[in-house]
Amino acid sequence: MTNAVTAFNSPHEAGRLTAVLLQLQHAFEMLLKAGLVQHRVRVMDPTSGRSIGFERCLHEAAMLPAIKLTAEEAGTLRAIDALRDDEQHWYSIVDEGLLYLHTRAAVTLFDDLLHRVFDQRLADHLPVRVLPIGTEPPQDFRTLVQREYENIAGLLRPGRRARAEAEGRIRALLAMEAHVDPDSMISSTDVRRVIKGIAEGKAPEQVFPKLSDVGAALQGEGLTVEVRFVRGTGMPVHLVDDDTVDAAAIRVVDLHKKYHRSARELANHLGLTTSRSLALRRHLGIDEDAKCAHAFALGSQKSVRYSDNAFTKMRDALRTGIDMDAVWASHAPVRRRGPIAPCTQPGCAA
Repeated sequence: MTNAVTAFNSPHEAGRLTAVLLQLQHAFEMLLKAGLVQHRVRVMDPTSGRSIGFERCLHEAAMLPAIKLTAEEAGTLRAIDALRDDEQHWYSIVDEGLLYLHTRAAVTLFDDLLHRVFDQRLADHLPVRVLPIGTEPPQDFRTLVQREYENIAGLLRPGRRARAEAEGRIRALLAMEAHVDPDSMISSTDVRRVIKGIAEGKAPEQVFPKLSDVGAALQGEGLTVEVRFVRGTGMPVHLVDDDTVDAAAIRVVDLHKKYHRSARELANHLGLTTSRSLALRRHLGIDEDAKCAHAFALGSQKSVRYSDNAFTKMRDALRTGIDMDAVWASHAPVRRRGPIAPCTQPGCAA
């Protein structure tokens, strides 16, 4: 976190954005893993022998009562991770006001989590002077998005020859949709659709409908300012399967990322045997719910994977005291039996 703030306040532009986002994302991954370990949650994947990734950290932290990571807080961290990923692996340009807002929100959230889990304050570890400093006062998130949208539209005007910069700024705005969409990914197709929408003169809320659901709550002034991202009620988002339909902000979803749990993993996290977990899935209709389960086909083989929606639905049922004995009696898997061997005893009609 110290390195992130130092990079933010650096007068040198070369590599500054990469350093800020990389250090912020890493700081939160380490803090969340420390919190999980503190409460005896496994952070090592026994299958791969490696530590769990950032997205898995968010899932575990949201489910652990001691951390209580809210949807808004998880959205802030996903947005920082998406910005970092696109900056590190592609070409991205983040408006200075939006960068400040996310960095300051990161400092606020880091302090909140540190206090919530370890009963410490960030000021206990950093000098008071070490804070992100902006040359302009923090502005409302939607105001900054509107300003950036106008900048992009100007870059795309005929004769400007600034398409590369415009695409870099578009990617940054698409990354910020992670505030409200945990499954979003940035692709060149998304960028082209946004450019088409801007060229047709559409409003920002039409091209980036999900960003209209994001706002920033600012408190305090100067060095005591606090920034927290909040969610509101944005424009409705319509999903279509036809690429010819005019929808500027269609996003591609990585289904393997959304449905990341196997049946055995689901059972283990619920503290059930695979058979009793299957009975509970049948009782709740998990496998028939598209939000909970998805069948992946590889040739003739099919594998059903489950999302966090499935876990939450089953966990809540167990917490409300569902009668598992009754569920087992109604939905227990039928044991397969082999063919009955013919009777060889003398005089046996069989």
